[in-house]
Amino acid sequence: MLVVTYSEARQTLASVLDRAKKDGGVIIKRADGTSFRVVPELDRTSPFDGVASPIRLEEGLLEETLTSLKDEMANRY
Repeated sequence: MLVVTYSEARQTLASVLDRAKKDGGVIIKRADGTSFRVVPELDRTSPFDGVASPIRLEEGLLEETLTSLKDEMANRY
């Protein structure tokens, strides 16, 4: 993992962030010895975002099915 000084990180922030994305993290050290880890945030989007489906269900069918499955799972244990 790359370790950079605070001054270097300040001067080259874009490249430090690119490196953190590529390598999974970068450590920034201050002159007083304290260090901080910069890590990329996890992508929190669903792989199904933006996917359209032509399926049309009767009103209430999905809720009824999910409730039924939930009840069935609760009775299993």
